[in-house]
Amino acid sequence: MATSGFVFLVLALAACVYSIAAYIFGLRTKHPKLIQSARQAVLIAAGLFSAAAIVLLIALINHNFELQYVYSYTSTDMTLPYLISALWAGNAGSLLFWGWIVSLSAAVVVLRKRKQGQDLVPYASMIIMVVQAFFLLLLIFAQSPFTSYDVAPLEGVGLNPLLENPGMIIHPPLLLAGFAVLAVPFAFAIAALLTGKLKDNNWLAAARRWALLGWLSLGLGNLIGAWWAYAELGWGGYWAWDPVENAGLMPWLTATAFLHAIMMQKRKGIFKMWSMVFIILTFTLTIFGTFITRSDILNSVHTFGQTAFGPFFLVFLIITFFGSLALLISRRKDLKGDTEVNTLVSREGTFLLNNLLFVGATFFILIGTILPSLAEAVSGNVINIGQSFFNISTVPILLAIILLAGICSLIAWRRQTDRRLARSLLWPALAAVVVVIVTLIFGVRNWIALSAYFLCSFSLAAIFSQWLRDVLAFSRKSSLDIVSSFWRLLIVNRRRYGAFIVHISIVIVAIGIVGSSLFDVEKEAELLPGEQMTINGYALVYNGLYVEGNEAMTRMIISADMDAYKNDRYIGKIDPGYIYDGNYDTWVSEVAIHSTLVEDLYIALVNWEVITLEDESEVVQASFSAKINPLIIWMWIGGGIFLFGGLLTFWPGRKESVKKIEPPAKIA
Repeated sequence: MATSGFVFLVLALAACVYSIAAYIFGLRTKHPKLIQSARQAVLIAAGLFSAAAIVLLIALINHNFELQYVYSYTSTDMTLPYLISALWAGNAGSLLFWGWIVSLSAAVVVLRKRKQGQDLVPYASMIIMVVQAFFLLLLIFAQSPFTSYDVAPLEGVGLNPLLENPGMIIHPPLLLAGFAVLAVPFAFAIAALLTGKLKDNNWLAAARRWALLGWLSLGLGNLIGAWWAYAELGWGGYWAWDPVENAGLMPWLTATAFLHAIMMQKRKGIFKMWSMVFIILTFTLTIFGTFITRSDILNSVHTFGQTAFGPFFLVFLIITFFGSLALLISRRKDLKGDTEVNTLVSREGTFLLNNLLFVGATFFILIGTILPSLAEAVSGNVINIGQSFFNISTVPILLAIILLAGICSLIAWRRQTDRRLARSLLWPALAAVVVVIVTLIFGVRNWIALSAYFLCSFSLAAIFSQWLRDVLAFSRKSSLDIVSSFWRLLIVNRRRYGAFIVHISIVIVAIGIVGSSLFDVEKEAELLPGEQMTINGYALVYNGLYVEGNEAMTRMIISADMDAYKNDRYIGKIDPGYIYDGNYDTWVSEVAIHSTLVEDLYIALVNWEVITLEDESEVVQASFSAKINPLIIWMWIGGGIFLFGGLLTFWPGRKESVKKIEPPAKIA
């Protein structure tokens, strides 16, 4: 099995190299049969890469400990979902998965029969095959997942206990798939630069849906990662501005900016340079994120530690960035917009501000991520950049982006009259003022929270008011009732209203972040059996500890038996605890969470000890950390809405229907 998997990788690399060479000579000599053979090599490489991935997956499921990778990340007591997740648990396996998705993406690109951008497909395929060949070179010469032992061990090490969480099944493959898929719009952008076919928007049509798919995958991956950290690590938070967390966020920000820029380029012929810059930055940042994850230059709980891949990714990063930049500069004259943004008081102006804000947020996150390592490398001094730097530098920018999302839904194209703009903004502003007054009545005095909730309320009210105007206008035009008009518009104009839903989801996530960050309450207590601790109307009664474990005691669960009450009303049992993993000789916290739409009760067992009472009886005294996280569940609800809006935008619509039932231009 080790031999067959390795052979599949070698053959896939050969197919990649042939495809790249055949494309180069075929395009240069305009030889159609050579180009066709290069296309077939793309499909062959995808098949061989898939075969290698399937071989490793079968080895993981069947506990083939002959492979060092299988031994390192699986054991016989693991369930099937976690055996499958071991495919991306390790360094070599995660890169195999990434490269596999790249190969499948390349196959889809050459198989699609879409007319727009078809002349760019050979060039784009060649670029994607270069990316795929890079991964294959790493998997063959740097660190192979098919390295084997002479004698197979009887048992494997298994997953790190921190990874035994449903987040492991979803979070890493979403991020890796997002990184992989974003290679496709990058390839089409480079293809357009190579060919000079920049006057039309054909490359945008070919790249948009791939960019949207990668953006959606990254966004969901980041949110699920935040939930995983919240539910698993026992610290009560979900985002620590960790370098690897930032590495997943930065390409999502630039991909968001790219999607906004190409909308303007397609509709108004502007932001052509922005579109190119953003997709180059996005792909480069995916490589940068992988570089810092697979090197020891940054301290992070998410990294794979020092590996053989770091220098290779650094070289690839430099070549990709500076090569793309040189190509972009050489074509700069062809990337001038058809028109200019004459005023910021227009939808074009808000999109321009939006681009600048996304660049600013990405810049500050990048600086905060790499500055400690750069300072240490240059001066030898260690600089610690805490969460406060990121909060101060980026949170105001992200709130400004939320404000612009609301304004953009109301503002007209080109120049907007002051009177019309004031009339459009009046009702959302009044709604936001009402929300602030209500929060003041409920005792909120934090000016940061009040400002954030004003902006979030304004943005939500602006989006809903514009949506209502569209529905009412369409109802009058079509003679349908309001409900039918709403669903009809949603179906036939998926891009517009899918974007509305995505903007709503981002605002809802922001509401959850503000509530849980600014109004959380924490308390610690040491309790004997029968004693209780109170926090914000909750009473937690500790009844004792209980222990479960297997016969060999290689896995042990220690849990606290607690009864929870809210305002003297019994709400159920909670059992925070710890899990001991003998393979890793470590204890992992298992928190207990009671969620409502208003707040989370978050309980963690901190420590325990056996003490002797005055009557010489022995009891277990336990220490607990209790935390109240207001509104945090709205982050996860917002994630679900984000998924729905993203899929709605991604799903192809019926073009002929959209043309017939477009909302009136004055409110579109």
